[in-house]
Amino acid sequence: MKLISLFFILAVLPINWEPDFNTAKKNAAQDHKLILLNFSGSDWCGPCIVLRRDYLENNAFTQMADKNLILVNADFPRKKKNTGTPEQVKRNEGLAEIYNKEGSFPLTLLLDSQGKVIKTWHGKPDITPEQWTDEIKTICESRQ
Repeated sequence: MKLISLFFILAVLPINWEPDFNTAKKNAAQDHKLILLNFSGSDWCGPCIVLRRDYLENNAFTQMADKNLILVNADFPRKKKNTGTPEQVKRNEGLAEIYNKEGSFPLTLLLDSQGKVIKTWHGKPDITPEQWTDEIKTICESRQ
């Protein structure tokens, strides 16, 4: 019974998103991981919502990400109640100036610990969540 309870708790744990990109780069270098940077409009962008639900919250992805990635979400919600702190808004705008000048949503980037772009996905990937997870895992393993 304890094993079932532990499995249930682990299966429903939320993904851990690092709010600060500089901390993400530091942790990625220290832990030999890559950074997955996701630009989203969490309360207005339909494809962003689907990407998060079907890909980023997929169990296979979350397990792989925990071992291989530092996750950063630059969210640009439209509803005031969903807006982050002024500091977070400023950080997200700074990331957009560097990585998302066109304002694409969703936009997902795989970066090294220095912030160099390795791979870019515009919109929702056109492969299954499992295939996408495998693709990212393969890239991570090839760079270790």
